[in-house]
Amino acid sequence: MNIGQAADASGVSAKMIRYYESIGLIRPPERTESNYRVYGADEVHVLRFIKRARTLGFSMEETSTLLRLWQDKSRASAEVKEIASRHVVELEQKISELQSMAKTLRHLVHCCGGDERPDCPILEDLAGAEIQKGHQDERQINA
Repeated sequence: MNIGQAADASGVSAKMIRYYESIGLIRPPERTESNYRVYGADEVHVLRFIKRARTLGFSMEETSTLLRLWQDKSRASAEVKEIASRHVVELEQKISELQSMAKTLRHLVHCCGGDERPDCPILEDLAGAEIQKGHQDERQINA
């Protein structure tokens, strides 16, 4: 199948397939005499693996490592579990940070009158946070 058909079959865009090839994540496919890429079921399976890993939020480096481990039938699952466990911790940390941001914004939205007056606790908080950050940066430079 050509790159468009492989893209349709795998759910990975042709542009991303070319990118994965350019960074060495996937092997360059065979080519026809007229230099068109030719993909088979195995290549599509690899592309689906990559797509699933990326959908779960694994980095390109982690995806590359997982792909290598998946293709190594003599591997132990311990390394795979370690990578996935680390990723779960990172995801949970991001979720916690996002929940904290949402809580803060909910509070600010609640405090904002949303009327014709110019005072706005949302903008005041943003300006205050920037001022505090600037003071922290300044203290670090002078330390």
